[in-house]
Amino acid sequence: MTNSTTKTKSADESERFPAGPLSFGRRKNLEVRLASTEEEVMAAQALRYHVFYEEMSAEADAETLATKLDADRFDTFCDHLLVIDHNLVPEGREETPPLDAVVGCYRLLRQDVAEANGGFYTASEFEIAPLLKRAGPDVRFLELGRSCVLEPYRNKPTVELLWHGIMHYVAHYDMDVMLGCASFETTDPSVLDMPLSYLYHEHKTPEEWYVRARADQYVEMNRLPKDDVELRPALRAMPPMIKGYIRAGCFIGDGAVVDKQFGTTDVLILFPVSQINERYSSKFKKV
Repeated sequence: MTNSTTKTKSADESERFPAGPLSFGRRKNLEVRLASTEEEVMAAQALRYHVFYEEMSAEADAETLATKLDADRFDTFCDHLLVIDHNLVPEGREETPPLDAVVGCYRLLRQDVAEANGGFYTASEFEIAPLLKRAGPDVRFLELGRSCVLEPYRNKPTVELLWHGIMHYVAHYDMDVMLGCASFETTDPSVLDMPLSYLYHEHKTPEEWYVRARADQYVEMNRLPKDDVELRPALRAMPPMIKGYIRAGCFIGDGAVVDKQFGTTDVLILFPVSQINERYSSKFKKV
């Protein structure tokens, strides 16, 4: 990464990124904003590699091992929401923070951008085409993906700051519905009987928003009768990210998907923006 305190963007970068960092706010030393250079996208990819491949059990191919970056074709046209710890930014480097100053990230893909570039990532696991067709052209979808936070920052303030950024992004682009994959850290659905059954019985998408896992990857979530599902054990077995989603009022698609590359079992989350729990919505809009 360059040590220059100023940076001139290439023509390609000027077309892809905002003119400057699009900041959504700051809480003490932490700032949430969009990546505005290729180096900042690389910082998000490096963070994702560390979390997914070094902390978790994702399986890296030769290129991923060589670069130590979690990268795919979607990175080139998505927006990347970053949390930057300014305590890790040397003086004079505010406009070009070092890679290790990025401590949290989300990848954001608007529907119009997705349709111009081959579709949503989520479509590789879930049958979202019927949902998009039912919703029609006046309902604008935003895909959330590749979220991760560095271990020391996995706390309420960092997560709330990320959601603060997402909500401002949603408002800025007038998005109507958020969707994406959320993960349990296992490829053995049999150990997830309680949480998957809870999500199925209590949070499954209603008919107007119904989404199902792709038939060739479908894993049944209705694993226990509703009367056998216990709330506390179900919530204890749930990753904090999914727990936060359901507390905010999201729906969950029908069927899970085992992602062997990333060592996870994925469920689909769906948020009609107008139905987000008001307590969470108002909190995420504040810094």
